[in-house]
Amino acid sequence: MKKNSRVRSPKSGNEKSFAILVVAYFAEKTIEDVLSKIPPQTVKECAEIIVQDDASTDRTTPVAEEFKKKNGWKNLTIVHNEKNLGYGGNQKKGYQYCYEKGYDCVVMLHGDAQYPPEDSPKLLAPLLAGEAEMTFGSRMTGKPLEGGMPLWKFLGNKFLTIYANFMLGMKLSEYHSGFRAYNVKALHEAGVQNCSDNFVFDTDIVIAFKKKNFRIAECTIPTHYGPESRQIRPIPVLRYGLQIMKRVTFFRLNLR
Repeated sequence: MKKNSRVRSPKSGNEKSFAILVVAYFAEKTIEDVLSKIPPQTVKECAEIIVQDDASTDRTTPVAEEFKKKNGWKNLTIVHNEKNLGYGGNQKKGYQYCYEKGYDCVVMLHGDAQYPPEDSPKLLAPLLAGEAEMTFGSRMTGKPLEGGMPLWKFLGNKFLTIYANFMLGMKLSEYHSGFRAYNVKALHEAGVQNCSDNFVFDTDIVIAFKKKNFRIAECTIPTHYGPESRQIRPIPVLRYGLQIMKRVTFFRLNLR
């Protein structure tokens, strides 16, 4: 696969390029806020910021296009998927795009403002320094309940994390944060396109990185659950938890 020429980071002197992928779905009320909170220096140094709207039927795409026009961000690309690819599928499309463009690293942000765009440099730092292939924005090392995380989600997160750590032989503080940064080449080598198209993607990619012995770093981020944040209902969450347990258990059994 032929890659395009790389866009470097001229201001920081860092030899590695990076992109920011904003996965969005019905985010017309929050997408402008998310983009505006990316630090100005990060915007300047970023090779490309991609808003990838997963076939929303609201004004997510027009609002993002209006933001670009108003702010003059030449490195902002807005993509509207013709059909819904799912949470994982939308990411996979974005990561493939970053791989084809030849970017070294990518930050994944949610368009619903649940995660802090201003902390993007913290996630990028270990990757740009060559200290990790993935960085995890962890809410559980901070004060998630004070940030509005429902108690049942907090307890479920704790349980699934303990179980997954035991099965995978890891020591992560959580597995369910959607605020992450990746080495793009590592994503490709780990087989990101084989991961789930739904919410289990976030655990699938951790397992894939574990198999490759890629390094995973963590940094504490604040927790924010507001009325604008997209929530998964309890029954789908239960199915999600069972799928995670199945995947990490399968990994453990296949080690024998």
